[in-house]
Amino acid sequence: MRAQSKEHTIDDVVGRIESGMTLGIGGWGSRRKPMALVRAILRSDLTDLHLVSYAGPDVGLLLAAGKASRVTFAFATLDSIPLEPLFGRARQEGTAQFREWDEGMFQTGLRAAAQRVPFLPMRAGLGSAVLENDPDLRTVQSPYEDGEELVAVPALTLDVSLVHMNRADTQGNAQYLGPDPYFDDLFCMAAKKAFVSTEQIIDTSGMLVDAAIQTLLLNRTMVTGVVETPNGAHFTQCTPNYERDEKFQRAYVDAAKTPEAWAEFEQRFLSGSEQDYQDAVATFTKEAS
Repeated sequence: MRAQSKEHTIDDVVGRIESGMTLGIGGWGSRRKPMALVRAILRSDLTDLHLVSYAGPDVGLLLAAGKASRVTFAFATLDSIPLEPLFGRARQEGTAQFREWDEGMFQTGLRAAAQRVPFLPMRAGLGSAVLENDPDLRTVQSPYEDGEELVAVPALTLDVSLVHMNRADTQGNAQYLGPDPYFDDLFCMAAKKAFVSTEQIIDTSGMLVDAAIQTLLLNRTMVTGVVETPNGAHFTQCTPNYERDEKFQRAYVDAAKTPEAWAEFEQRFLSGSEQDYQDAVATFTKEAS
């Protein structure tokens, strides 16, 4: 018996998110971010989101639009450009609350949520300023003979996760084809609902074509819904479908320097539908070439 289709539209996915929720966003910096879904949130009435992300332009855009009131993060970067400018401005101006963890602690928090335990112990953070900057963090003592003190990393339990993959089927099995899975599987397992945007929806039997079995990162038990969004990670990298759009990313950073330039950028690229965005990017690419 064939599994039921989980195919959604972009608007379906955003309609399942509510203001005040904790929203996990997969990918890494400016790599394989579910940007079409992020842009859809920008067009929505959602507010007061708690974002959990290895942050890149996803978090920067949502902060600039006033969609997020809290951010838990390990870093905020555009990779080829070290600092995410909209994130930096929000942090300097204090327009949201920020919780910064070590990268390993962040992963451990996702693992704890995925395993449905309240915390997991680890050594990262001991002797560092992380515990000073986040007084809510606690340590625990090993109950065994070693008696070692460890950081008790609390679970990063998510209401909804959004991730972007290269290929998926309608049942929610999803595949990355680039060099790194990042932690998209943990984001999905840590969430009550997980949605996958993908460059292409294909038949399940085609998922082993030009790919190794270990690239099948997500199985359908982890996924609530899947939506086909060609070029949906733009302007971030989605190897091998496309690399980061460095010219567009530079335009994004330049626009963030002044309110006037940013208003012009928003009007040109972010004021319409996803198709309007893709059309505007195509025009920009022709002009920049």
